[in-house]
Amino acid sequence: MSKSFNIITLGCKVNQYESAFIEESLIRKGCQKASRDTAAELVVINTCIVTAKASYQSRQAIRRAIRENPEAIIAAIGCYGQVFPEELSLISGVDLIAGNTGKSSFPDLLVQTSHYSPPRILREEFRGPIPFEQIPIKRFGSRTRAFLKIQDGCESFCSYCIVPKARGPLRSLEPDKVIKNLRGLEESGYKEVVLTGVHLGKYGSDLRNGTNLTQLLIEIGKNRCNLRIRLSSLEPNEICSELIELMATHTWLCRHFHISLQNGDDSVLKRMNRHYSAKLFTKVVKDITGLVPKVSIGVDVLVGFPGETEEAFNNTFTLLEDLPIGYMHVFPYSKREGTPAAKFSDQLDYRKTKERALVLRRLDKKKRKVFWSSLVGETFDVLTEGWAPGEKNLLRGLSDNYVRFTFLSERMSANEIVKVRARGVTEEGVSARRLLD
Repeated sequence: MSKSFNIITLGCKVNQYESAFIEESLIRKGCQKASRDTAAELVVINTCIVTAKASYQSRQAIRRAIRENPEAIIAAIGCYGQVFPEELSLISGVDLIAGNTGKSSFPDLLVQTSHYSPPRILREEFRGPIPFEQIPIKRFGSRTRAFLKIQDGCESFCSYCIVPKARGPLRSLEPDKVIKNLRGLEESGYKEVVLTGVHLGKYGSDLRNGTNLTQLLIEIGKNRCNLRIRLSSLEPNEICSELIELMATHTWLCRHFHISLQNGDDSVLKRMNRHYSAKLFTKVVKDITGLVPKVSIGVDVLVGFPGETEEAFNNTFTLLEDLPIGYMHVFPYSKREGTPAAKFSDQLDYRKTKERALVLRRLDKKKRKVFWSSLVGETFDVLTEGWAPGEKNLLRGLSDNYVRFTFLSERMSANEIVKVRARGVTEEGVSARRLLD
């Protein structure tokens, strides 16, 4: 039976990809997205539990969905249901809880689901090696950039992280299937694809042919569609010289690294069970900026980890202040039950953690302005996204080096690559002038 539906997605790009698959599949089955001013008959909440705050936000989203759609079937899926299904089952009004296995069958499951009390729980433990479950997508709603999930699972077991329990063992999409999916996205009209995974840098470690991420990119280059390719998050020790050289010599590979640093103090990194040093991170950043002109380097930073002294925090601050970082994503540590770090005795006062996060966010604003200013006078290829919010003659778009540009235009344009020259810095990015083709 046809249903109106709504999907609420929390967390990472992998979740966004999986939600897009569910949305596309439900529409193919005759369902329709609910309009903003009407209640839906089915609401799917794709949950996140990477931190205690993310878990809280997932529960909030579920309760809000129940409140705003009182007659709807409510399905809570993903990481929360995989690790803590019993917590979700305590929320009155939830009908279905599903984990992170068998996602290709989710659309059929959702269409057939009825009201259940107590909720129906569908989850399986991850046992032994399991294959990558391919869920291909052709459209991503109104997005101008497509995501392609090529890797799943994590086996790093960082002391603060619950993700290995939520996502299971490492598994990768075979290179020929990656290229087939890229061709399909090109046929659908996309100009840019973001390769994503739970632990993208481990791509290929489970495949028999011994391939890795860099070798995959080389194959993509040989069989390249008319696409530019962007990488999602990598760890410092996963960025090799060959990968940097590939980015420096091929314009189809976006000049953008997002590096999961987490901390700039070696003693904290060790307690986090992160297998690299601040010195290695420094070398990687310098290697990148030495070879790739106008490259954007983003950094994930986790502050307030148990035992993080004032000296350790200052080491992180100084490291980031001294290096040519383009932007930072700053996360205050929050205790995640079920992880080793949750049992550490030297938890920091949360007010201190928030203060440190604020200091780094101020540094982030400074870093962004410095990087954006360095681009003035240069030309860039920008993928248009449509009118800037509240504007009718100002387009915005994203450059290959992950900078949001705005520029005057007489007509609306989306999903078109245009050439612009940077003119000045704004609060959100860089203003520019469109150049004639």
